[in-house]
Amino acid sequence: AIARAGGTAVAIAAELTDEASVAGLLRVTAERLGPVDILVNNAGRNFPLDPLLETPLANWQVMFRDNVESMFLCTRAVAVEMRGRGGGAIVNIGSISASNPATDHSHYNSAKAAVLSFTRSSAQELGPFGIRVNSVSPGLIHKPGIEEAWPDGVNRWLARVPLGRLGEPDDVADACLFLASPAARWITGHNLVVDGGILATRIY
Repeated sequence: AIARAGGTAVAIAAELTDEASVAGLLRVTAERLGPVDILVNNAGRNFPLDPLLETPLANWQVMFRDNVESMFLCTRAVAVEMRGRGGGAIVNIGSISASNPATDHSHYNSAKAAVLSFTRSSAQELGPFGIRVNSVSPGLIHKPGIEEAWPDGVNRWLARVPLGRLGEPDDVADACLFLASPAARWITGHNLVVDGGILATRIY
């Protein structure tokens, strides 16, 4: 789709929790497309669901590995190169679950809270090098089959969300595009909530 629109895109497989694989990803990217000016840390998971007292240590660890360690390794590797070129933009994908935790998601909620804290920490340290770091926290995003797989959750969301619908991937992509663009040139360490207004609803 990108190529049909006149752009250039390549898909490169990498294990983002492995340092050597991340280094290889950057090397191939630079060879094919040039140096990285923008990084969006979008890798992660939100399953399996586990009640806190029944959460296996392995599930806790994999949630942090996929959501936090991958972001750390990619950010560190890319920022080293951005520093040498005088700047860049990094956008981390968080979640409204970091500030409004869902039941049976203690590992996911905590991992996404770590994403937001890492965003602020890295913005502070990387700002002097001209590197901006922000995050986007989506609400419930539509994907094929979600209404059938989780009808109760979708219905509860639709009953409360002020803008009356689930989010679409483009809603999140546009927020990332803004934060990565020169239009956000004096914004860093910020978390942009993209949730149709659900966090603004009354609790009683």
